Amino acid sequence: MAEVLHVEARETRGKRDARRQRRSGKIPAVLYGHGQETLSLTLSAEEFDAAMRHGARLVRLTGAVDEQAFVRELQWDTWGTHVLHVDFTRVSEHERVRVEVPVELRGEAPGVKAGGVIKQAIHQIEIECEATAIPDKIHVSINRLELGQQITVGQIELPPTVKILADPTELVVECHEPVEVAEEAAAPAEGEPEVIGRKKEEGEEETEE
Repeated sequence: MAEVLHVEARETRGKRDARRQRRSGKIPAVLYGHGQETLSLTLSAEEFDAAMRHGARLVRLTGAVDEQAFVRELQWDTWGTHVLHVDFTRVSEHERVRVEVPVELRGEAPGVKAGGVIKQAIHQIEIECEATAIPDKIHVSINRLELGQQITVGQIELPPTVKILADPTELVVECHEPVEVAEEAAAPAEGEPEVIGRKKEEGEEETEE
């Protein structure tokens, strides 16, 4: 089910107006696509952040418009912590879209019990699917991953409507022998350690506490 976002029409544009909107807790946005008019909108930053935390990419816009839309692009601030602008595109029910989704490992690899270490090579992957069927994550089972084995993109089990756009030979996860790092142990010094302090000036007398 698509997340619902309430939007308002934005009558003015420009950097000054965008800054004013952000100070009031709103995010400037645009809606375009399907040969229709491009609309300038604003929406609640808090509401949008909550939708993104749920992994939403397909949303239902209500208020100034009543349309189904896809979160096409986000503009972030310098530190990558706050969204400054959102691009929405109109989508139909069975329209196919391209989107990046997280890759999550599931299960317990037998290779770990044999002393191996799991290394996940990719954490995001680009897929193509119907806009109404975007998965929150791509799950990769490692329940049969033995020591010395790997899983590539082409070996991932997918829903029939989802197509991965990455190279089928690209490594996703592997179970390998742990790498031992040789530690350089400092040779123990013979005798008492030297105490480094202020050198006594010539003629200076010892002081007793």
